[in-house]
Formats: sequence, C-alpha cells, structure tokens
Amino acid sequence: MNNSTIIYLTDINFKTQININSFILVDFWADWCNPCKMFSLVLDEIFKKYNKKLFFAKLNIDKYPNIAQKYDVRSIPTIILFNNGIIIDQTTGSINKIQLTKFLDKHLK
Repeated sequence: MNNSTIIYLTDINFKTQININSFILVDFWADWCNPCKMFSLVLDEIFKKYNKKLFFAKLNIDKYPNIAQKYDVRSIPTIILFNNGIIIDQTTGSINKIQLTKFLDKHLK
C-alpha cells in the first residue's frame, strides 16, 4: 500500500472508500473549526509516517452532514479509524502528534 494523497470524501465516495481500503482514518472537520485546523497540521505530519500502513481521508461535516450524523459525530475534530468498513476506534477533540501516534499504533501493530 502506498497512499500518496489524502482522500477527500463526499456522500458519493464515502461508503466505497471506507470499504475498499483496509485501514482508513477519517477526519471529520469544518472550515470554521480552529481546533480542526490545528489538528490538520498534526495529520499532515503523521501522514508521512503512516501512509504505507493506512489511508487518510477528510470529510467536511458542513458539506456532508448526513454522514456525520450517521456516525454520531457531535463535536469536531473527530477521527474514526475504519478497517474494511467497520469502526475500529474513534476519538474526538484536537489531539497532538504523540496521542495520534499512540491511537494508530495500538491498532496497526
């Protein structure tokens, strides 16, 4: 697996992407969310380390509120780790690089 870009999810490609990619980390965010912007910088750093182990994706909750509602996203940023379409784990709030690394490592060993 060599995922060289972050996937931007929509209501059209969401289901397909979470099902065809073994591990995919989805970041639920919005343009107006300052903690989301801070977390995006963390994701960019982590992406370089983990892009051979999983896929990274982003979903704008303002553009696709039905998907956020389906996964009970009530606060952002929220990240959900899927494996073949099944939720493995999730966390809400802006986390730092160390916290995100621990979050991913416990599932990707």
